Amino acid sequence: MTGVSALPCDNSGVLTDDGWVTEHLRVGGSTIGCRCSIDRTGVPIVHVHGFAISGAYLMPTARALAHRWSNVVPDLPGYGRSERPDRVLDISALAEALTAVLDALEIEKAVLVGNSMGCAISLEVAHAAPERVDRLVLVSPAGGVHNQPLVRALGQLARDGLRENPRMLPVAVPDYVRFGPLNGLRLFRDLTHYPSLERLVRTPVPTLVVLGGRDPLMPAPARVREVARLSPEHLTVALLPDAAHAMNFSHPDELAGTIELWLDDALREDGGLPDGVRVVIPHGGAPPRP
Repeated sequence: MTGVSALPCDNSGVLTDDGWVTEHLRVGGSTIGCRCSIDRTGVPIVHVHGFAISGAYLMPTARALAHRWSNVVPDLPGYGRSERPDRVLDISALAEALTAVLDALEIEKAVLVGNSMGCAISLEVAHAAPERVDRLVLVSPAGGVHNQPLVRALGQLARDGLRENPRMLPVAVPDYVRFGPLNGLRLFRDLTHYPSLERLVRTPVPTLVVLGGRDPLMPAPARVREVARLSPEHLTVALLPDAAHAMNFSHPDELAGTIELWLDDALREDGGLPDGVRVVIPHGGAPPRP
Protein backbone atom coordinates (compact mmCIF):
# COMPACT_ATOMS: atom_id res chain seq x y z
CA MET A 1 0.00 0.00 0.00
CA THR A 2 1.57 3.24 -1.10
CA GLY A 3 1.37 6.49 0.82
CA VAL A 4 -1.03 9.18 -0.37
CA SER A 5 -1.34 11.65 2.47
CA ALA A 6 -0.16 11.97 6.03
CA LEU A 7 -2.70 12.42 8.78
CA PRO A 8 -2.75 16.08 9.85
CA CYS A 9 -4.24 15.74 13.33
CA ASP A 10 -3.15 18.88 15.12
CA ASN A 11 -1.73 19.21 18.60
CA SER A 12 -4.99 20.29 20.22
CA GLY A 13 -6.09 16.75 21.07
CA VAL A 14 -5.60 14.80 24.27
CA LEU A 15 -2.83 12.21 24.25
CA THR A 16 -4.04 8.96 25.86
CA ASP A 17 -1.96 6.42 27.74
CA ASP A 18 -2.01 3.97 24.82
CA GLY A 19 -0.42 6.44 22.41
CA TRP A 20 -3.51 7.78 20.64
CA VAL A 21 -4.78 11.34 20.32
CA THR A 22 -8.43 12.21 20.92
CA GLU A 23 -9.40 15.08 18.63
CA HIS A 24 -12.56 17.18 18.44
CA LEU A 25 -13.21 18.36 14.89
CA ARG A 26 -15.67 21.00 13.70
CA VAL A 27 -17.60 19.44 10.82
CA GLY A 28 -20.66 21.13 9.35
CA GLY A 29 -21.13 23.24 12.46
CA SER A 30 -21.01 20.22 14.79
CA THR A 31 -18.28 18.73 16.95
CA ILE A 32 -17.04 15.29 15.93
CA GLY A 33 -14.99 13.11 18.27
CA CYS A 34 -12.13 11.31 16.59
CA ARG A 35 -9.30 9.05 17.80
CA CYS A 36 -6.05 9.24 15.81
CA SER A 37 -2.98 7.05 16.10
CA ILE A 38 0.37 8.76 16.59
CA ASP A 39 1.95 7.12 13.55
CA ARG A 40 1.00 9.25 10.55
CA THR A 41 2.56 7.44 7.60
CA GLY A 42 0.98 5.81 4.57
CA VAL A 43 -2.62 5.88 3.43
CA PRO A 44 -4.77 6.47 6.54
CA ILE A 45 -7.01 3.60 7.63
CA VAL A 46 -10.39 4.96 8.74
CA HIS A 47 -12.57 2.64 10.85
CA VAL A 48 -16.36 3.10 10.49
CA HIS A 49 -18.66 1.92 13.29
CA GLY A 50 -22.07 0.26 13.13
CA PHE A 51 -25.52 1.53 14.12
CA ALA A 52 -26.31 2.90 17.60
CA ILE A 53 -22.71 2.43 18.77
CA SER A 54 -19.59 4.60 18.80
CA GLY A 55 -16.19 3.71 17.40
CA ALA A 56 -14.89 2.52 20.79
CA TYR A 57 -15.42 -1.17 19.98
CA LEU A 58 -13.30 -0.81 16.82
CA MET A 59 -10.22 0.21 18.78
CA PRO A 60 -8.73 -3.29 19.31
CA THR A 61 -8.35 -3.81 15.56
CA ALA A 62 -7.27 -0.20 14.98
CA ARG A 63 -4.54 -0.57 17.61
CA ALA A 64 -3.37 -3.80 15.98
CA LEU A 65 -2.91 -1.99 12.66
CA ALA A 66 -1.39 1.21 14.07
CA HIS A 67 2.15 -0.18 14.12
CA ARG A 68 2.36 0.40 10.35
CA TRP A 69 -0.23 2.93 9.23
CA SER A 70 -2.13 5.99 10.36
CA ASN A 71 -5.43 4.91 11.89
CA VAL A 72 -8.49 7.07 12.49
CA VAL A 73 -11.60 6.07 14.46
CA PRO A 74 -14.28 8.77 14.25
CA ASP A 75 -17.60 8.89 16.07
CA LEU A 76 -20.07 9.95 13.41
CA PRO A 77 -22.71 12.62 14.26
CA GLY A 78 -24.98 11.38 17.05
CA TYR A 79 -22.56 8.75 18.34
CA GLY A 80 -20.03 8.55 21.15
CA ARG A 81 -18.16 11.79 21.70
CA SER A 82 -19.83 13.61 18.81
CA GLU A 83 -22.70 16.07 19.03
CA ARG A 84 -26.21 14.80 18.39
CA PRO A 85 -27.94 16.34 15.36
CA ASP A 86 -31.62 17.33 15.39
CA ARG A 87 -32.54 14.04 13.70
CA VAL A 88 -31.08 10.56 13.38
CA LEU A 89 -28.97 10.50 10.22
CA ASP A 90 -29.66 7.76 7.69
CA ILE A 91 -26.98 5.81 5.84
CA SER A 92 -26.70 8.35 3.03
CA ALA A 93 -26.34 11.29 5.45
CA LEU A 94 -23.78 9.37 7.53
CA ALA A 95 -21.76 8.74 4.36
CA GLU A 96 -21.78 12.48 3.68
CA ALA A 97 -20.66 13.09 7.26
CA LEU A 98 -17.81 10.59 6.88
CA THR A 99 -16.63 12.36 3.73
CA ALA A 100 -16.76 15.65 5.64
CA VAL A 101 -14.59 14.08 8.37
CA LEU A 102 -12.04 13.11 5.71
CA ASP A 103 -12.11 16.70 4.47
CA ALA A 104 -11.66 18.10 7.98
CA LEU A 105 -8.62 15.86 8.52
CA GLU A 106 -7.29 16.72 5.03
CA ILE A 107 -7.28 13.05 4.08
CA GLU A 108 -7.24 12.91 0.31
CA LYS A 109 -7.62 9.14 0.11
CA ALA A 110 -8.23 6.47 2.75
CA VAL A 111 -8.68 2.78 3.33
CA LEU A 112 -12.18 2.46 4.82
CA VAL A 113 -12.73 -0.42 7.28
CA GLY A 114 -16.44 -0.68 8.06
CA ASN A 115 -18.30 -3.02 10.39
CA SER A 116 -22.03 -3.82 10.11
CA MET A 117 -23.79 -0.56 9.14
CA GLY A 118 -20.32 0.94 8.76
CA CYS A 119 -19.99 -1.26 5.67
CA ALA A 120 -23.05 0.37 4.12
CA ILE A 121 -21.69 3.83 4.95
CA SER A 122 -18.30 2.95 3.47
CA LEU A 123 -19.92 1.52 0.32
CA GLU A 124 -21.85 4.75 -0.15
CA VAL A 125 -18.65 6.81 0.08
CA ALA A 126 -16.88 4.49 -2.38
CA HIS A 127 -19.71 4.77 -4.91
CA ALA A 128 -20.15 8.53 -4.52
CA ALA A 129 -16.45 9.46 -4.43
CA PRO A 130 -14.25 6.52 -5.52
CA GLU A 131 -11.28 8.83 -5.83
CA ARG A 132 -11.36 9.23 -2.03
CA VAL A 133 -11.17 5.47 -1.30
CA ASP A 134 -7.92 3.59 -1.82
CA ARG A 135 -9.38 0.24 -0.77
CA LEU A 136 -12.45 -0.99 1.06
CA VAL A 137 -12.68 -3.54 3.89
CA LEU A 138 -16.19 -4.70 4.79
CA VAL A 139 -16.31 -6.60 8.07
CA SER A 140 -19.61 -8.41 8.74
CA PRO A 141 -21.62 -6.41 6.19
CA ALA A 142 -25.31 -6.26 7.06
CA GLY A 143 -28.43 -5.31 5.15
CA GLY A 144 -30.53 -6.79 2.39
CA VAL A 145 -32.64 -9.91 1.98
CA HIS A 146 -30.80 -11.90 4.67
CA ASN A 147 -32.05 -9.41 7.26
CA GLN A 148 -35.66 -9.18 6.08
CA PRO A 149 -38.30 -8.88 7.40
CA LEU A 150 -37.45 -6.69 10.37
CA VAL A 151 -38.66 -9.24 12.92
CA ARG A 152 -36.21 -11.77 11.48
CA ALA A 153 -33.38 -9.26 11.73
CA LEU A 154 -34.25 -8.50 15.37
CA GLY A 155 -34.04 -12.20 16.13
CA GLN A 156 -30.66 -12.39 14.41
CA LEU A 157 -29.47 -9.40 16.43
CA ALA A 158 -30.60 -11.05 19.68
CA ARG A 159 -28.80 -14.31 18.84
CA ASP A 160 -25.65 -12.40 17.99
CA GLY A 161 -25.72 -10.68 21.38
CA LEU A 162 -25.42 -14.09 23.03
CA ARG A 163 -22.43 -14.97 20.85
CA GLU A 164 -20.36 -11.82 21.36
CA ASN A 165 -17.51 -11.47 23.81
CA PRO A 166 -19.02 -10.48 27.20
CA ARG A 167 -16.27 -7.88 27.59
CA MET A 168 -18.02 -5.86 24.88
CA LEU A 169 -21.04 -5.20 27.14
CA PRO A 170 -19.54 -2.25 29.07
CA VAL A 171 -18.35 -0.81 25.76
CA ALA A 172 -21.63 -1.18 23.84
CA VAL A 173 -24.46 -0.83 26.37
CA PRO A 174 -23.84 2.84 27.30
CA ASP A 175 -23.77 3.72 23.59
CA TYR A 176 -27.03 1.87 22.90
CA VAL A 177 -28.73 3.55 25.86
CA ARG A 178 -27.53 6.98 24.78
CA PHE A 179 -28.67 6.43 21.19
CA GLY A 180 -32.12 5.34 22.33
CA PRO A 181 -34.13 2.21 21.48
CA LEU A 182 -36.60 3.92 19.15
CA ASN A 183 -33.85 5.65 17.21
CA GLY A 184 -31.96 2.37 17.02
CA LEU A 185 -35.02 0.51 15.76
CA ARG A 186 -35.69 3.03 13.01
CA LEU A 187 -32.11 2.99 11.82
CA PHE A 188 -31.89 -0.80 12.02
CA ARG A 189 -35.03 -1.02 9.86
CA ASP A 190 -33.35 1.20 7.27
CA LEU A 191 -30.28 -1.03 7.37
CA THR A 192 -32.32 -4.16 6.67
CA HIS A 193 -33.51 -2.55 3.43
CA TYR A 194 -30.04 -1.49 2.31
CA PRO A 195 -29.03 -3.40 -0.87
CA SER A 196 -25.68 -4.58 0.49
CA LEU A 197 -24.96 -7.31 -2.05
CA GLU A 198 -25.89 -5.19 -5.06
CA ARG A 199 -23.70 -2.30 -3.87
CA LEU A 200 -20.90 -4.69 -2.97
CA VAL A 201 -20.55 -6.44 -6.32
CA ARG A 202 -20.52 -3.08 -8.10
CA THR A 203 -18.10 -1.28 -5.83
CA PRO A 204 -15.56 0.65 -7.92
CA VAL A 205 -12.52 -0.04 -5.70
CA PRO A 206 -10.67 -3.21 -4.61
CA THR A 207 -12.65 -4.70 -1.74
CA LEU A 208 -12.01 -7.24 1.02
CA VAL A 209 -15.05 -8.80 2.72
CA VAL A 210 -14.48 -10.57 6.04
CA LEU A 211 -17.34 -12.74 7.30
CA GLY A 212 -17.82 -14.42 10.66
CA GLY A 213 -18.84 -18.07 10.69
CA ARG A 214 -20.97 -17.49 13.82
CA ASP A 215 -22.61 -14.26 12.63
CA PRO A 216 -26.41 -14.73 12.50
CA LEU A 217 -26.89 -11.34 10.84
CA MET A 218 -24.91 -12.42 7.81
CA PRO A 219 -25.06 -16.21 7.44
CA ALA A 220 -21.65 -16.89 5.97
CA PRO A 221 -22.34 -19.98 3.81
CA ALA A 222 -25.38 -18.46 2.09
CA ARG A 223 -23.73 -15.11 1.51
CA VAL A 224 -20.49 -16.64 0.28
CA ARG A 225 -22.38 -18.74 -2.25
CA GLU A 226 -24.18 -15.63 -3.51
CA VAL A 227 -20.99 -13.64 -3.83
CA ALA A 228 -19.14 -16.56 -5.43
CA ARG A 229 -21.84 -16.80 -8.07
CA LEU A 230 -21.31 -13.14 -8.97
CA SER A 231 -17.61 -13.06 -8.02
CA PRO A 232 -16.34 -9.79 -9.48
CA GLU A 233 -12.58 -9.78 -9.97
CA HIS A 234 -12.01 -6.86 -7.61
CA LEU A 235 -13.39 -8.77 -4.65
CA THR A 236 -11.69 -10.96 -2.02
CA VAL A 237 -13.70 -12.82 0.64
CA ALA A 238 -12.21 -14.22 3.85
CA LEU A 239 -13.93 -16.19 6.61
CA LEU A 240 -13.25 -16.24 10.36
CA PRO A 241 -15.19 -19.37 11.34
CA ASP A 242 -15.16 -18.67 15.10
CA ALA A 243 -16.21 -15.00 14.90
CA ALA A 244 -19.66 -13.46 15.34
CA HIS A 245 -20.70 -10.01 14.10
CA ALA A 246 -18.39 -7.66 16.05
CA MET A 247 -15.11 -9.38 15.23
CA ASN A 248 -13.33 -6.00 15.26
CA PHE A 249 -13.62 -6.29 19.04
CA SER A 250 -13.57 -10.05 19.60
CA HIS A 251 -10.93 -11.16 17.05
CA PRO A 252 -8.68 -8.12 16.47
CA ASP A 253 -5.46 -10.03 15.82
CA GLU A 254 -6.98 -12.36 13.24
CA LEU A 255 -8.86 -9.52 11.54
CA ALA A 256 -5.91 -7.11 11.56
CA GLY A 257 -3.60 -9.83 10.26
CA THR A 258 -5.98 -10.57 7.40
CA ILE A 259 -6.31 -6.88 6.52
CA GLU A 260 -2.55 -6.40 6.70
CA LEU A 261 -1.86 -9.29 4.32
CA TRP A 262 -4.45 -7.97 1.91
CA LEU A 263 -3.07 -4.43 1.96
CA ASP A 264 0.33 -5.94 1.19
CA ASP A 265 -1.20 -7.86 -1.76
CA ALA A 266 -0.16 -11.06 0.04
CA LEU A 267 -3.50 -12.60 1.05
CA ARG A 268 -3.50 -16.08 -0.48
CA GLU A 269 -5.15 -19.41 0.32
CA ASP A 270 -1.71 -20.80 1.18
CA GLY A 271 -0.09 -17.50 2.19
CA GLY A 272 0.52 -17.91 5.92
CA LEU A 273 -2.91 -16.77 7.06
CA PRO A 274 -3.69 -15.94 10.69
CA ASP A 275 -4.89 -18.95 12.69
CA GLY A 276 -8.42 -20.00 11.77
CA VAL A 277 -8.79 -17.62 8.80
CA ARG A 278 -9.83 -19.03 5.43
CA VAL A 279 -9.78 -17.30 2.07
CA VAL A 280 -13.03 -18.15 0.28
CA ILE A 281 -12.72 -16.04 -2.87
CA PRO A 282 -9.02 -15.29 -3.49
CA HIS A 283 -9.34 -12.71 -6.22
CA GLY A 284 -8.11 -9.43 -4.86
CA GLY A 285 -8.42 -7.41 -8.01
CA ALA A 286 -5.89 -4.80 -6.89
CA PRO A 287 -4.07 -3.26 -9.87
CA PRO A 288 -0.27 -3.45 -9.90
CA ARG A 289 1.20 -0.70 -7.77
CA PRO A 290 4.13 1.40 -8.91
